[in-house]
Amino acid sequence: MLGNHTSGSGILGVNPSVVEVSLVSNQGFWLLVEDEELFLAYADFPWFKEATIAQITHVVRPGENHLYWPSLDIDLSVESVRDPSKFPLISKIKTH
Repeated sequence: MLGNHTSGSGILGVNPSVVEVSLVSNQGFWLLVEDEELFLAYADFPWFKEATIAQITHVVRPGENHLYWPSLDIDLSVESVRDPSKFPLISKIKTH
């Protein structure tokens, strides 16, 4: 199990909340947000496809509905991870 227990404790005014990347595969990765397990498929979140495991597992949760990967400068709402079809991609990154 790959894990990175991280919190938003470095961000002022925000209560820390645990986020853990539990498994990285060639299709995407599993993220545990409190007691909810979410899958981020690279097809839906192409920004992570070429990222290293260290970059993917370095995630913080600065707010209840906010996930942030500092080394990748990626911000996502928890809602967009739950249902990516409701949030069209606006990235200009080309996928292979």
